[in-house]
Amino acid sequence: MSQLKDRRGHPDVPPAMASDGKGGYREALLQTWGEVPEYRGRGRPPTVKRPQPGWQYLQVIKKKSRAGRRLREVSIKVVYGQPQEVIDNVGAHTAYVERTNLSSRQMNGRLVRKTLSYSKQLEALEASCAWEDWVYNLSRPLKTLAVELEMRTEGQQRRRWKPVSPAMAAGLTDHVWTVTELLSTVIPPQLINTK
Repeated sequence: MSQLKDRRGHPDVPPAMASDGKGGYREALLQTWGEVPEYRGRGRPPTVKRPQPGWQYLQVIKKKSRAGRRLREVSIKVVYGQPQEVIDNVGAHTAYVERTNLSSRQMNGRLVRKTLSYSKQLEALEASCAWEDWVYNLSRPLKTLAVELEMRTEGQQRRRWKPVSPAMAAGLTDHVWTVTELLSTVIPPQLINTK
């Protein structure tokens, strides 16, 4: 959460988000963006951070059968914010995060659950995740981003699609990169201003 606060331009309010019922997201949000209320002169001064207005966070809690194979029930718990407003803004699902996690696990063996290929060193995990990000964003065209091209041959109109990678959609490159191109590109180190 602190990295999200520093890098994504959310210095005052956390982004609207949805998560599953696990993990310490609630506590992490409070720790990162919460504020201790002002002391009003009565009793002990407050020391516990509190959520601020404008926060939007909900949990999608999935209950499975005893065997753990079938989804039995899905419930939504709005943790911060006005319930209907949060549901309308965030959506009552974790599909985007789950899709991202699935793509990561398919591309990066070190992220697969219950496997022997887990990372034993943090540096190896970071390098593997960085490589996966590079490949996904620069050299994998996504069907949902494809641009329709009109092709006319002998009086007939045929539909063709131009493959587009996430980096192309963001305007960072003009073509889908090959893995060879990724491996042979040298990126100059950024100079850090220490002033």
